[in-house]
Amino acid sequence: MEYGMLPGLSGDNPVIAGVDEAGRGCLAGPVVAGAVILPEHYDLPGLTDSKQLEEADRERLEADIRRQAVCWALGVSRAQVVDRINILQATFRAMGRAVQHLGTRPGMLMVDGNKTVPVEYLGPSGGFRQEAVVKGDLKIPAISAASILAKTFRDRLMTHLDKRYPGYGFAGHKGYGTKVHLEALKELGPCAIHRLTFRGVLPEKKKAVSESMCLPGI
Repeated sequence: MEYGMLPGLSGDNPVIAGVDEAGRGCLAGPVVAGAVILPEHYDLPGLTDSKQLEEADRERLEADIRRQAVCWALGVSRAQVVDRINILQATFRAMGRAVQHLGTRPGMLMVDGNKTVPVEYLGPSGGFRQEAVVKGDLKIPAISAASILAKTFRDRLMTHLDKRYPGYGFAGHKGYGTKVHLEALKELGPCAIHRLTFRGVLPEKKKAVSESMCLPGI
């Protein structure tokens, strides 16, 4: 499979980096971003959005992507960062870190979703041309590859963190708001890797009873 020249992409640097994240909607754990530059020719059968793949297929493709890519990198924003600057900014921060650590400077970033990465997250030389691509992980091979690297890394990390913070089931649900996870939160409360600003992590405050309600003599 080959990339053609994209509209508006300078011939001086026709290198495309795909960028995607994993874990944005989770109640616990970091958000992880991947950035991948694929060569003109590669052999990655089954390459698509990581969420569409079985775990064994993701792991197979992860190894092949790491081996065949021109370069790849990951960026991470911890749960505390998510709480401090919000999930959107934490996602941009992780994406920016991934791009900055690429061994080859791309001519364009193709970013999954409907937003590009703000320049302040891309470092001092971050004047990249960018294009946001809705459902890009299904359309752009480099974005699909970035999505696979981000998800496989994050899944392994959450499995490791399950041993450090037992009882929540992180190895199974990877931090998403499943019934098992929500029930564990009710029983145990949040741990150090929970996103405290996300709904469902902390117990909702009960509505205060008005002091003026039907008291005798009032």
